[in-house]
Amino acid sequence: MDAGREADHRSAESFREFVANRSSALLRTAVLLSGGDRHAGEDLLQNALIKVAGRWNRVEDPEAYVRQVLYRQQISRWRLKWPRREVSYGQVPDTAAAGGDDAAAELRVVLRAALSRLTARQRTVLVLRYFEDLPEADVARLLGCSVGTVRSTTHRSLARLRAVAPELALLGAADGEQPPSRDYSPVEVRP
Repeated sequence: MDAGREADHRSAESFREFVANRSSALLRTAVLLSGGDRHAGEDLLQNALIKVAGRWNRVEDPEAYVRQVLYRQQISRWRLKWPRREVSYGQVPDTAAAGGDDAAAELRVVLRAALSRLTARQRTVLVLRYFEDLPEADVARLLGCSVGTVRSTTHRSLARLRAVAPELALLGAADGEQPPSRDYSPVEVRP
């Protein structure tokens, strides 16, 4: 009986250590999945950790498992019949740290606002593809859809992101410099 308690104690300590070491990285992902809403991201992460805590002894790769629970919970949220009420603010809060880079802070604020205007599915696909840097096949497996669906959703999501926040392209360019434009005019090809 003492051996069982000792194993439970080691398991609980291992879980606490994992949460202490990885919670900030996992919270960033959860906030992005929640459209920049820190409170919703905290709720998403907390619910995921509660689910993982009960299976902790059987988990081989804890971080991958927690991330998969985060993604699946977010999918469940967007499949709800009644969408959650949006929270709107009169003014975008300035989250830049004192002495931080103003352009980077502005980019974060604009990106967070633009992501919040996407659907949960679009936001999730973009976070998985570009923030988590997962290949299309892995995103399809996590979301339970085909690779073609991931590609088309990524394409539509990026187009929507460009439409709702054209200033994102301008923030990446140097002062006074316009971002490079693509020339789609016909070109004569000679044999």
